[in-house]
Amino acid sequence: MTDFRWTRHKKTTHYILGAACVAALGLVTTTGVRAAHDDDITPPRVPQILKVEDGNELFLAGHGVGTQNYVCTSSPTSPSGFAFSLFTPEATLFDDSGDQLITHFFSPNDDPRLAPPERGAIRVTWEDSRDTSRVWAFLLQQSLDAEFVQRDAVAWLLLKASGAAAGPTGGDRLTKTTFIQRLNTAGGLAPAAGCSTFADLGRKAFVPYSADYFFYKKSHTR
Repeated sequence: MTDFRWTRHKKTTHYILGAACVAALGLVTTTGVRAAHDDDITPPRVPQILKVEDGNELFLAGHGVGTQNYVCTSSPTSPSGFAFSLFTPEATLFDDSGDQLITHFFSPNDDPRLAPPERGAIRVTWEDSRDTSRVWAFLLQQSLDAEFVQRDAVAWLLLKASGAAAGPTGGDRLTKTTFIQRLNTAGGLAPAAGCSTFADLGRKAFVPYSADYFFYKKSHTR
């Protein structure tokens, strides 16, 4: 797993989410992550295709722990005709003090500024745990580069915001998000067995994973 370092504090910490939660998931991370301020961090080292375009800067980072949730469906590209398909991630992002930051899942893009077909499209979603602002995003690039990604882990991702919404009381922390990176992944791959016949259709698998998430905004915006 590739460490990133905070420029101000110059240290890497062992992240502790609550021993019971980590033990239950069977996942350990060696990367310290906390809510970020603009002058505290620099972008982590990533494959070239996952770099965020110029004019954007990090404003928030968190460590996610949860599951990648799959369901067995028919598949024209699988030799058996069946394959597990992701139907939602289900994760919580924390800082390195164990404080909850964000929840992560799939949901319809309800940005009121958008028109169909994007409005209402099912997108990967992050919701702020305090002000309930949301951001939706779509995949731009993914990488399984062995220099960065563990062989038994889900890909590293670069995603672009496709919608945002303030919370019911006007909370807006996530509404300024432009890009999101999912990095330092562990676990989360679809099962290799259990989805190969008609009898398996509809079978679900909840696979533990962890990842670090980095949220970007336009440079010099509040």
